Amino acid sequence: MLSPRLLLLRSAASLGSRSFCAGAASKQGRAPDMVEVRNRLREIVGASTNWSDHQQAMAERVSLSSMLASSQQDLPVKRMKDSYLEVHLPLGSQPQLREKYLTFHNTVRFGRILEDLDSLAVLISYSHTYNSALKRSPLSIVTALVDKIDMRQHIIYPDCDIKFSGRVTWVGRTSIEAKMHMSQYRDGAYAPVLDATFVMVARDPENKRAAFVNPLKPDGPEEEKLFQEGEANKSRRVELSTASLLKVAPTDEERKIVHSLFLNTLDTNTVSFRSRVLPPDSVWMEDAKLKGLEICHPQERNIFNRIFGGFLMRKAYELGWANACSYGGCRPSLVAVDDILFQKPVEIGSLLLLSSQVCYTQGKYIQVRVHSEVFDPLTRQHSTTNVFHFTFISDRDVPSIIPKTYGESMLYLDGKRHFNQTVES
Repeated sequence: MLSPRLLLLRSAASLGSRSFCAGAASKQGRAPDMVEVRNRLREIVGASTNWSDHQQAMAERVSLSSMLASSQQDLPVKRMKDSYLEVHLPLGSQPQLREKYLTFHNTVRFGRILEDLDSLAVLISYSHTYNSALKRSPLSIVTALVDKIDMRQHIIYPDCDIKFSGRVTWVGRTSIEAKMHMSQYRDGAYAPVLDATFVMVARDPENKRAAFVNPLKPDGPEEEKLFQEGEANKSRRVELSTASLLKVAPTDEERKIVHSLFLNTLDTNTVSFRSRVLPPDSVWMEDAKLKGLEICHPQERNIFNRIFGGFLMRKAYELGWANACSYGGCRPSLVAVDDILFQKPVEIGSLLLLSSQVCYTQGKYIQVRVHSEVFDPLTRQHSTTNVFHFTFISDRDVPSIIPKTYGESMLYLDGKRHFNQTVES
């Protein structure tokens, strides 16, 4: 079986004589595959495919610190067209590529799509920061947040070609927002499948401190609108963080919701605070969990010798999907991915614990939260690395999820917030 090819159709960014596009085309005119995409990323940072050599290569990147800009003003202004990439996944025209992406039910594994989106977002960001005078980039660009993935259609066909496109639409001093779109060729035309917004951060060669990225200048009303959307997204993220239930008490309306849930579970025969009764067609939140464990092997590393963020997203999505499937009693469809926060990198060799929780339901909708943490068996310490939020829809109404403790009530309210944000956007 050939490795899956992610074909680069066009890049508006000029990457010079060592261009990804030119280098790929030089191989007997064949378009590049996904292996070559990742090889290009390794080339950009000077990484190696060999585990032992890779460790040495990462140590040698320390010397690149002198190439970092001392301020953003020292870097040339870039345009959105400089980072534009268009990528093709020929599942239809090249059937031999399908197996890696195929599910048992003859659909496309969305976890694999998440991996491809993550790789594309990194390459888009490096296209924005490209400097033809440097052989290797001193920047370590990593995914900080998946702000939003909105599904435009629920079914992704395994026998139809897929096209990805994306560009940088907003930058801060050390952060980059990349917007990507995915469409699929069917009935003679490409139809939209999803829209995704990733937030990347640039760090020094050792991936220890923030580094400046090139400023971005919008060109025309359409690009100005995209840039302002990026500013609004940043402000919204700050507001959500400030209002987090981990920091402040629920609103008056939310407190009434929690109290109403409590009253609906009281045993009318005993009228006791301790005696709780599950309402009809409901499930206690504590009974709607699914957990998993991953041993993080070197095979799943990224170009910076940490575990690949796309791999983490795939594993979290698949666990969340399985939980939603078990809860609803049928195969759910993904509606949206919301606010995936990468709090801490996952090191090679880690024991990664994944815990999925159905935290909110409404009609046919199932809101699932997946929490990932690294467990150190020597110190017995747990450290949160990621939190994932997925909204699924079933083909039938699902049972109501009912919290029992105060902590579960906060999970319920947090899930409701994420669900409302999804349906309102």
